[in-house]
Amino acid sequence: MGAGHGHVLYRESDSPVHRLPPEVKIVAMVVFTLAVVATPREAFWAFGAYAVLVAAVAALARVGPRWLLSRALIELPFVLFAVALPFLGSGDRVEVLGLRLSEDGLHGAWNILAKGTLGVLASLLLAATTTTRDLIVGLDRLHCPQVFTQIATFMLRYLDVLVGEARRMRVARISRGDDPRFLWQLRGFAAGIGALFLRAFERGERVYLAMLSRGYTGRMPAVWQGEGAASAGQWLVAATVPVLAASIAATAVVLS
Repeated sequence: MGAGHGHVLYRESDSPVHRLPPEVKIVAMVVFTLAVVATPREAFWAFGAYAVLVAAVAALARVGPRWLLSRALIELPFVLFAVALPFLGSGDRVEVLGLRLSEDGLHGAWNILAKGTLGVLASLLLAATTTTRDLIVGLDRLHCPQVFTQIATFMLRYLDVLVGEARRMRVARISRGDDPRFLWQLRGFAAGIGALFLRAFERGERVYLAMLSRGYTGRMPAVWQGEGAASAGQWLVAATVPVLAASIAATAVVLS
């Protein structure tokens, strides 16, 4: 279980951000996001300052803006919802480019776009600089409930196996003339899903029994912790961004 697993968002590098222990990066991302959420929506300057912090961390981590922005498209559904708010909102109306828009709707749209985008970018930076295995190790060091870290571990460990099994079943089905794009072949597709579920269940049972026979007691092996837990100096370095973000949020609240 000690083998590491990469993911599509992780970017291999030897930057100072990559070298930080995972637990300090997780805490820094959470505190930064909370500071952004707590900032009044009228404090436009504060969101600009947050963007500068994100850009500085991205540069330090050697993560390019094109990579970040392309992955940030995951928030597109929320962007579409935000765009609709100025037209659907109530209250006072203002004229923008010949359109009468809701003032509250405009503020609401800005609030969703600014805070959502900054939160997504912070999460992407965490994923780009931390492997999935290290994320789980960091959560374990932060005393996250064992049941969550175990489920995440098993999911990451055997997800590739199940994906490969599903791919082989699909190739076998297509080679026999079956194509799930046709409506009358959905029954065969559903049967394949059921077979995959049974195979996954049986494989999981065999894995669990094998783990029990090797001394598994319900907790991840201590070797997962390894050496390299965050030192006081590393906590101080990682605290730079969340402390600055918290200061910006506090100032914005006082001034608003």
